[in-house]
Parts: sequence; structure tokens; C-alpha cells
Amino acid sequence: MRAVDTNVLVRLITRDDAAQVRAAERFVENGAWVSHLALVETAWVLDAVYERTASEIATAVELLLNHRELTLQDPDVVAAALDKFRSRPAVDFSDCLILEVARRAGHVPLGTFDRTLAKFDGAQKL
Repeated sequence: MRAVDTNVLVRLITRDDAAQVRAAERFVENGAWVSHLALVETAWVLDAVYERTASEIATAVELLLNHRELTLQDPDVVAAALDKFRSRPAVDFSDCLILEVARRAGHVPLGTFDRTLAKFDGAQKL
């Protein structure tokens, strides 16, 4: 299966360049894989560049999770991270995903200096 990078995901979400949106849609029409890294970068771009709110970023991640042609890496892990992010939008989506990847791998607690992240089960404030 093909894979996509952050720029393709951003075009599919923001739809801000018609030519690139068409190219992205053609590329994924037969299926494409999305890595955790591309997903985290996409969330960061939506926040830092497009100034999207936490709620809008959560909606974008959900759109990608439910996209007919996209297969996200460990979609159950991404869904769990999305649930955590929605429950505490002050925590970055990337931190929620890091925690859920660690949990999936059996490597908890996750040590952190982030007080808000540390409130989640499986995280430990250092």
C-alpha cells in the first residue's frame, strides 16, 4: 500500500490549494497508509500554521480515522489518543498519542514533566 506524508494530509483537510487537493485525492483513491509521525506532524501544522483550535484538530483526526481510502497506523491507538485529547484539549494530540503508543507497547508509566499529561492514567509526573 502507498503511504502519504503530512503535506498530502494537510491538503485533504484544509482544501486550500485546488490543484494539490485533486492530486492528493487521486493519489489516495486506491488506498494509502498514514504513519503516526505524519499524523502528529499534521496536527502540529494545523495548530501552528493554520491556527486551528483543539476541537478542529480533533475533528480533523477523526476525519482521517474515518476516511474511506486511508488506513492509519494502529487506528485503535489513534482513536484512544483522540479520546484523551478530546477530554483534555490542553494536552497536545502528540502527547496523547505518545502515551497510547507506550501503553500499547506495554511501556507504562510514561514519565513526563507535563502536569496536564501526568493526570492521565499511565502517565507519571517526574
